[in-house]
Amino acid sequence: MTGPLPAFVPCTQPLTFFHLPMPKPSTAAHPPDAAAPANYEVALQELEALIARMDAGELPLDELLVSYQRGAVLLQFCRDKLQAVEDQVKVLEDGVLKPWKTS
Repeated sequence: MTGPLPAFVPCTQPLTFFHLPMPKPSTAAHPPDAAAPANYEVALQELEALIARMDAGELPLDELLVSYQRGAVLLQFCRDKLQAVEDQVKVLEDGVLKPWKTS
């Protein structure tokens, strides 16, 4: 084939993908004391403490990863709680707050 290539060249060979084994979950990523926080305030306090320790730059890599994962869990917990409150506020009808269902 001479000259410029067309914009699209059809592939005549089947595509193959490499199948790599999935990494096994680390037990360090889920320490036993990583229970769900009691409430929003507790989660936010723990998240702020984690961020401060991570920002200090003194955590070993493994501990940094575990802290990051815990922070992601806490962040999602806080977002879910805030969303539930926002949903409850949206339910206001005739000046009466209807109870919302927790999941």
